Amino acid sequence: MDTIAAISTAPGRSAIAVVRASGPDVAGIMTSLFKGQVQGRKPVLRWLTHPESGDAVDRVLVTYYPAPHSYTGEDVLEVSCHGGALSPQLVLEAIQTAGARPAEPGEFTRRAYLNGKLDLLQAEAILDLVDGRSLALHRAALRQLDRGLSQRIDELRAAIVHCESLCVYEIDFPDEDEGPIPAERIDAAAEDVVSRIEHLLETAVEGELLREGALTVIAGRPNVGKSSLFNALCGFERVIVTDQPGTTRDAIEAVITLSDFPFRLVDTAGLREPPGAVERIGIEVARRYLAGADLVLFCAEAGRALDAEEVQFLDRLDAQAVTLVRTKADQVEASGGQPPDEGTPRAPLGIESLHVSALTGAGLAALRDRLVRSAFSGTLALDAEAPLVTRKRHARQLRGARDEVLAFLEARAQKLAPEVAATHLRAAAQAMEELLGVIGPDDLLAHVFSQFCIGK
Repeated sequence: MDTIAAISTAPGRSAIAVVRASGPDVAGIMTSLFKGQVQGRKPVLRWLTHPESGDAVDRVLVTYYPAPHSYTGEDVLEVSCHGGALSPQLVLEAIQTAGARPAEPGEFTRRAYLNGKLDLLQAEAILDLVDGRSLALHRAALRQLDRGLSQRIDELRAAIVHCESLCVYEIDFPDEDEGPIPAERIDAAAEDVVSRIEHLLETAVEGELLREGALTVIAGRPNVGKSSLFNALCGFERVIVTDQPGTTRDAIEAVITLSDFPFRLVDTAGLREPPGAVERIGIEVARRYLAGADLVLFCAEAGRALDAEEVQFLDRLDAQAVTLVRTKADQVEASGGQPPDEGTPRAPLGIESLHVSALTGAGLAALRDRLVRSAFSGTLALDAEAPLVTRKRHARQLRGARDEVLAFLEARAQKLAPEVAATHLRAAAQAMEELLGVIGPDDLLAHVFSQFCIGK
């Protein structure tokens, strides 16, 4: 392999920036840039000079990590220079002039994977640590980086291989009426694998939500307090709030964190027969968001009956995903009218109703708790160290492995030849190996590492 280099810290004004190089030419590059020997794994302060002009570039902190004890498994040079727009670029230019080429996105981590420092699940965990916007995903990524999920996949792969080994006896003794391994034992071992895979797959939906955020759409008729609720949940005034219906013409999205869990909160245009073309477009956008929503907060003022159109709208939604938010609860109390729970028709069957005031904050804590419980109840119930399936790729490979083991059981039920049935176990084991990256098509690896930033 050749030697690569990149700036590993974000651009902009800062105290320091880090420039890294990795590859077989690192030792020669250091000789070109620095005067004096740089010992392995010991940071030293040096003047970095340009290899062609000899001009001083910056006074930097240099750390050399000899192979194989480095992030990539190769010789690695880390240069901590002054931050800002110019110094890191000049340092990078000097390293490239000395013999390195610009790194591709994710190339440092890809080399770590190719050199056996990480498996593919751990590499993806690093990407989640870089991109993650919630503490819940951060914790899940740390467990994955510590091989929590990898170990579970290793165990499942070993269990599948064990089933294969049991089948070998049947293949080796085809003329025996009763082979040395009872058929019930082989079936039970395969059924146990299916059960364990399905148990892990139960975390897939919420695991994906941890990465993407639970899409939570605020809907309702115009002027019922949707934007005020949106601002209250965001914790700041994100959208304009007026008494005039139809103020929100387009969907407005914000990423928020509730009890360490991520949500994509969307404020939508009021659902009604619009008076103009612009508002009509906004309502169509709202309906598209609703079609893909994980959760819906349907707003209607406290103290009034739902109209027929609202009830009809709620009846079309999944009751488990909907919360009826009775907004402006403070106005009912201030008017001296009936308490919000009295004289107001209940929500359609199965839909939970909460009374909230964006002005006073009443009911917001209960609403936040309801959102977290609705979107992440399974994750909350898990043991703190339990691994999560956080990517569609993981779920796809696990489902493929499960289906192959089920096909193996079906083949045995149909009395097919043992060697024919066992081909499904080999395919299941290969699905697990691809999940870990033990075997990995080039296009899969290119897709995974292309999502990284340059320098990682």
